[in-house]
Amino acid sequence: MLPWHLLALVTSAKAFHDNPVLGSAKLNRKGLHLARRRLAAAMGARRRRQLEAVMSAEDREAFLRDGFLVKPDYLPPRTFAAVQAEVMARHAVARESLDGSTLTRLIPLDSVALREMPATRAALLAPGYLGLHHYVGSFRRLPWFFVQTLFSRVRPGPPDVQSYFHTDTFFPTVKSWLLLTPVAADEAGFTYVPGSHLANRRRLAWERRVSISAAQANDRLTGEGSLRITEAEIKRLGYPAPLKLVATPNTLIIADTSGFHRRGLAADQSCRISLWAQSRGSPFLPFAGGDLTIPALRGLGTRAFGWADAAIKQGRGRANGWRKAGKRSPAEAPPAISQG
Repeated sequence: MLPWHLLALVTSAKAFHDNPVLGSAKLNRKGLHLARRRLAAAMGARRRRQLEAVMSAEDREAFLRDGFLVKPDYLPPRTFAAVQAEVMARHAVARESLDGSTLTRLIPLDSVALREMPATRAALLAPGYLGLHHYVGSFRRLPWFFVQTLFSRVRPGPPDVQSYFHTDTFFPTVKSWLLLTPVAADEAGFTYVPGSHLANRRRLAWERRVSISAAQANDRLTGEGSLRITEAEIKRLGYPAPLKLVATPNTLIIADTSGFHRRGLAADQSCRISLWAQSRGSPFLPFAGGDLTIPALRGLGTRAFGWADAAIKQGRGRANGWRKAGKRSPAEAPPAISQG
């Protein structure tokens, strides 16, 4: 398997415990992880320069400084009302994950679904919306679209794994939430460490230390390459205090999730519904590329992506907790809530 493990060095592979080369303490002590990280950052910056025309100068400046954007009243009111009505009325096959005290529901929005949702389709495929995702993710490609519902405090238990500060990847990537419901200060609001998409000297030293022992880390997700960090460590790295976002419906939040972020902790039961998008390219390509999908089939693989991801992880003996939930609506209460 050595040739395959070596080939992974030039891909988006990030799991230390799956690959004896990526997870080698000796190689990472010599700087293997940092070398991949630095090259990925340089290629990401190069690709973003190629995409400058798709985002306003004001948004570019704010994003490059902070690593995320918050855009209230993103859609015209009548358009948002139409999108909100279509999404909330959607009743389709979903996946659910119950982790700690949080249940997450995903309803895929592939090309078949979007043909039945004209206002939502127009909003998600609008050049301005896609342009934000292209620039932040550093690739000109169509994101995966889902309706995401978070039910907080559905049962007693610890916070879910997304409630701990972490990075998704070692290279630029994008996730976004177009909120359909409000998020109050005491609910599970997106929380981001401003500027943490940029690696300072202390950050690089911290990542080097983590990479040396990550293959044997007690924390499963750190071993998979999604590095966990405490708030005290974040402060020692010299970044500003984390910012928990309070937002109203029709707010678009978009971020480079290679920066430190988490799902905020909710004080009580709450429900957050959004149009969730994500896109992740290949970190070492020098060009931003283009969308090669056939227009009539755009997004067709969204639901297949979810099933395949779950099947692969289950085959490796690390099921990620996702299960088929049958047909669900976004706001339909899960059994843990409806049964009290």
